[in-house]
Amino acid sequence: MPIENAPFSAQEYQRRLARTRAAMEAAGIDVLFVEDPSNMAWLTGYDGWSFYVHQGVIVTHDTDPIWWGRLQDGNGARRTVWMEDGCVTSYADHFVQSTVYHPMQALAADLKAMGLGAARLGLELENYYFSAKAYLVLREEMPEAELVDATALVNWQRAIKSEEEIVFMRRAARITERMIDGLVERVAPGAPKNEVVGEIYRDAVGGADGHWGDYPAIVPLLPSGADATAPHLTWDGRAFEGGEATFFEISGCYRRYHAPLCRTIFLGTPPDDMRRAEAALVAGLEAGLDAARVGNRACDIANALNGALKKAGIDRTGRCGYPIGLSYPPDWGERTISLRPEDETVLQPGMTFHFMPGLWMDDWGLEITESILIRDSGPAEPFCDRPRQLYVKD
Repeated sequence: MPIENAPFSAQEYQRRLARTRAAMEAAGIDVLFVEDPSNMAWLTGYDGWSFYVHQGVIVTHDTDPIWWGRLQDGNGARRTVWMEDGCVTSYADHFVQSTVYHPMQALAADLKAMGLGAARLGLELENYYFSAKAYLVLREEMPEAELVDATALVNWQRAIKSEEEIVFMRRAARITERMIDGLVERVAPGAPKNEVVGEIYRDAVGGADGHWGDYPAIVPLLPSGADATAPHLTWDGRAFEGGEATFFEISGCYRRYHAPLCRTIFLGTPPDDMRRAEAALVAGLEAGLDAARVGNRACDIANALNGALKKAGIDRTGRCGYPIGLSYPPDWGERTISLRPEDETVLQPGMTFHFMPGLWMDDWGLEITESILIRDSGPAEPFCDRPRQLYVKD
């Protein structure tokens, strides 16, 4: 694909490659094999639903990256990556889901042909997309190579977003707002959940402000009542009922960039303890946003939130946020920094997070969250502009 048709400029891709190579050099890595589809897309622009088979990007210090994957996905790579066609290489289909052959045999042969059979090879070992079998086969096929753990090496290079990336996240946020507005309008007693989810997807894919919508990396999460004591339940065919709260964790997505947001809708009259929790949670959000400043640390956001909650008698454990940006299923987080008391990562301009302090109590749940941008000065900027409140409908 000509670079002028790529999602980002040539300078942007070179910036990403330079950061990755510097991290490789610091880790003493000769060649990096990137399996995470989010990292693959960030480095090359590749975008396809092919991550159910083995694929990756080969990064060296002195040549353009090489997309490597299944033969039938090669044309998809040529249509989406910024590199020339010669940087797309494939393995034959008899390697796919076979008990006799394995794609890592083909990868090992390709690396040896590149003169990298005895290289120090970095692998994303803690990753959804790289199996234990893949590691064992690669180790057997490349006995002279040194296989080293390069988990999150690329992820950390993604932590500070460029201006081009922030533009995409703002577009995703406009889609998120449309999705939230649609939920507030449609959720009512008797409305089947699956039908409301269908409209969520209509809004998500329809896009906003003239920009089309992509599929989000996580499906809509919307548990109600006692089910909302668990954070990750999806939907079924039951209808919404009066006297219950439902939280909605959703995100618009533009060219794989996300801006998640959670809001909670109560049908009827909320109980007093939920109202008190709402006030404490909003106070904690605002305290955390004020702490989310350049030079402060990730833990400062968590501590500001927890301080406000403790004043209301709420003892919340666990992290309250994570980095966001470009992602593929099953997660829209970047798996590096965590907003929690133990994480002392210093905040820098261009970092983006889902500030996500959900409350999952004994018999109900409440989520009011923000996706945020660390600015050059001052408190963090929320990507979305919707009231921080418990939405109440009769």
